[in-house]
Amino acid sequence: MAHQSHRHHHSASEPGEPHMAALLDLDAEVLHAHLSEAAAWLADLTGDVPVRRILDLGCGTGAGTFTLLRRFEEAEALAVDASPQLLHHLRDRARDLGVADRVRTVEADLDAAWPAIDGMDVVWASASLHHLADPDRALREVFTALRPGGLLAVAELDGLPRFLPDDLGIGRPGLEARCRATLTHRQAGTLPHLGADWGPHLSRAGFAIEAERPVTIALEPPLPRSAGRYAQTVLSSMRAGLDGLLSTDDLSVLDLLIDDDGPESVLRRGDLTVRTERTVWLARRPAVAG
Repeated sequence: MAHQSHRHHHSASEPGEPHMAALLDLDAEVLHAHLSEAAAWLADLTGDVPVRRILDLGCGTGAGTFTLLRRFEEAEALAVDASPQLLHHLRDRARDLGVADRVRTVEADLDAAWPAIDGMDVVWASASLHHLADPDRALREVFTALRPGGLLAVAELDGLPRFLPDDLGIGRPGLEARCRATLTHRQAGTLPHLGADWGPHLSRAGFAIEAERPVTIALEPPLPRSAGRYAQTVLSSMRAGLDGLLSTDDLSVLDLLIDDDGPESVLRRGDLTVRTERTVWLARRPAVAG
């Protein structure tokens, strides 16, 4: 939610900023209930200690930022991302929501020099750590940025969401599985930390792991119209990275699915689902070193 630190989704095509903003906004809209559940879980662990300062790393368009500001009504947020365009989008959204006075943005490449940050009560890192060249260094920086007793929430995906039935009624069955397998193979060298178990990384950085929770999301028909736009945006991003890697027949079917007006478009299919797996880790900087 980085080109290095703000690419929350794993398109091999490196989508442009307007496309990425739309993708992140749709992800937040379709999966908002699950994002709110993660924030509530985090709030349970803060106990009676007030949360005043929140840091959102790789904030994208601010899904995590705004969810946390709703949960912690007295808090202010520092939203950090490498993309000035996404930060501009976030600031516009903050004004629309009436929370502009509670949000400050910082443009920073988290693989380079970090901004000076300390005294944070909560740090949120959703689908951002796996994009970093040295996530262990980043976690040490987060440890320093948190106050003693502060909490870090790490949420990571297993990959892109899934939307399609195995048999689409057109083309060869298993299209989406072939797309995912092809992109996963291509990403193995460029995103070596995708799908990592972050527990050992957190422990090495000095955190005490409070909880780990796998989250399976399965939304079934009837779905809101935004789910069709979400599927179209994700599949379009995938399609841009698959030229020459799938058969021409597969690519032709994919083109039909992402078309705006065709009868096979995901905007019109009644068999669309949204399925994804995520894992959330909650870790604390110990109140007393040792």
